Amino acid sequence: MVFGWNENQQASAAESAVVESTHDKASLVTDYDTVGANQSLKVGLRLQLKPGWHTYWINPGDAGDAPTLDIAAQGATIEKSSNIIWPTPDRLSDSGLMSYVYMNDVLLPKNLTLQGAGLVTLKAHAEWLVCAQVCIPEHADFILELPRARGTPKLGRQEVLFNDADKRTPRFSPFQALITSDGVLNILGNGLSSKNVADAWFMPESGGIIEQNAPQKFSVKEKSLSLHLRLLKESKLPKSLKGVLVLKDPANVEAAFYIEVENKELYQSNILEKQDTVSKQVSSKEWFHIFLFAFIGGLILNLMPCVFPVLAMKAFSLVNLGSKGRDEQLKSALYYTLGVVGSFVILGILMIGLRLVGSAAGWGFQFQSAGFVVSICWLLFVMALNLLGVFEITSGALGRVNPQATGRLGDLITGSLAVVVATPCTAPFMGVAIAGALSGPILVGMLVFIFMGFGLATPYIAIASSPNIARLMPKPGPWMGILRQALSFPLLATCVWLLWVAVMEAGGNVLIVAAGGLVLLGLAAWLYGVAQQRMMRGGEGSLFVLMCRLIAVGCIVLCCVGLVKGVMAMEPLEQHVIKNEGNIQSFSPSKLADLRAQGVPVLVDMTASWCITCMVNEQVVLDTPRIQQFLSDHHVVYMKGDWTNQDKNISEFLKKYNRSGVPLYVYYPPYKKEVVLPQILTSSIIQNYIH
Repeated sequence: MVFGWNENQQASAAESAVVESTHDKASLVTDYDTVGANQSLKVGLRLQLKPGWHTYWINPGDAGDAPTLDIAAQGATIEKSSNIIWPTPDRLSDSGLMSYVYMNDVLLPKNLTLQGAGLVTLKAHAEWLVCAQVCIPEHADFILELPRARGTPKLGRQEVLFNDADKRTPRFSPFQALITSDGVLNILGNGLSSKNVADAWFMPESGGIIEQNAPQKFSVKEKSLSLHLRLLKESKLPKSLKGVLVLKDPANVEAAFYIEVENKELYQSNILEKQDTVSKQVSSKEWFHIFLFAFIGGLILNLMPCVFPVLAMKAFSLVNLGSKGRDEQLKSALYYTLGVVGSFVILGILMIGLRLVGSAAGWGFQFQSAGFVVSICWLLFVMALNLLGVFEITSGALGRVNPQATGRLGDLITGSLAVVVATPCTAPFMGVAIAGALSGPILVGMLVFIFMGFGLATPYIAIASSPNIARLMPKPGPWMGILRQALSFPLLATCVWLLWVAVMEAGGNVLIVAAGGLVLLGLAAWLYGVAQQRMMRGGEGSLFVLMCRLIAVGCIVLCCVGLVKGVMAMEPLEQHVIKNEGNIQSFSPSKLADLRAQGVPVLVDMTASWCITCMVNEQVVLDTPRIQQFLSDHHVVYMKGDWTNQDKNISEFLKKYNRSGVPLYVYYPPYKKEVVLPQILTSSIIQNYIH
């Protein structure tokens, strides 16, 4: 039966003229009565079926055909159009056949994004099948004019229909789903128990795989549920099977979840492949790429903002190279490289070891400890005092035997410190490399960290080993004292940032311990410097020098005791919750699943207060009015997760995307596969991925 537009019929706001047959009524509806510039809205085919008649789901079952809806626009360009967002259907078993159907009043919505200035005419063509004792194919053309909005467009009278459709739409499942070769569907996750589940059934999105009318025997235990599906003899179990899982509780309340079922045998095979032998993995090109990414990531790490404070110290070392011989230049590069690579090896041992015992430790995990953050703050403060000339770093008796030992010790310390302060940053390519190191064999994982170390040290090696570059270094002079003192201020600025990170992790009381320690360390450094000056004037064995050293040591001991009793003993604050303001929402796995089920685009930002890359991306790109307005215009929910302190949900989210640290940016388009964005963001990157 064919329906057409009757120009004598008048459409109500946000609804086309209703076309009617003896079996149903059909119309095109939108959630907005008017449109503005670059409007996003919902458009749906509304079918009001007469008693005894039904239409079909995306998988009609053993008989039937799914409805279709095609939409065009005049006065605007359709920038984006989703597929039909299918509500959960009813099961209808008749004469040994199973159908998945809709009865009574049903809305089949789509999300639409229009590019234009307003005043749009939507033209739609729909086809559907209505059945009772017989099946009748129907189709119709609809026209719906949406006037230009005066001011901000407001939701119309038909919004309630779309809200009802949203409630009937399956949510993205929080459960893991596996299916065996004999058709046993295993559902695993929290909330599953005999107290919560009285019945369950699965409806596949595609036909031709299971006998859809066969009984689905189920059993439920704590955190697990099994459904026995009868596979068609001629069907081959696919790698994954998509569909809707419906759980009914003892009060007959149903909850529907959209799940993607993995073939259990293939799933286990993939796990075994990830845990394969070293020889098999190393022989593949994959590990070569991971080693290359590790080296490039370490190289780029030199340009990341977290390493800037140590770059200042390296710059001063490079200036000193200009006045030294060839051998000393090479030895300086060697000891700096040993400090870098050795520190990466220690960090790799810690991370791999913690992962082996079940910890979710990732890149930069040590900065989740307020005690560690305060310790690094103190260390950088002492290094700044050294640059200001309060005291000099020496190697004691070793320095008297070999004066060059002091310089080598400084190179080792600088190399180690470069690694320590680099961990809050994640350079491009590093995410893949670190994930490979933590998921692969231990030996190969350690090689990944070594390659990262050589990447970080390469620029210094290249400069020190090149005579032409070394000769370009300026000659030493009185100006070096001023430069040395000036280079202390990046370190002091870093101390301020670390104090802020500590407060974010452990609260305001941490300032008492941290600031008190700074005072004690400042006193210790000053006394040590005074003692050094007295020794230079021939008073090495004097009581004054001894007292200065003893008091300095006492100050350091008090700092250590304060750190253990104060910061280390403090309970971490509860995970910092992002305020829900406008388009910005705090990360929640359940909330993300709900938004995806509703077809709402979501941008997830996994960040941390100690992650410099995260902070730069947010200040320069994500938190700018331009991008916030862009996200708002495209109705994108900006969801932030704060990993400043350890958070299980965020750790699991990172693991899902094979990442071991932040930042991580994931964009979820409506009803499409998500996209992982680069770690270094620009405004154009955000707009290109979301536009």
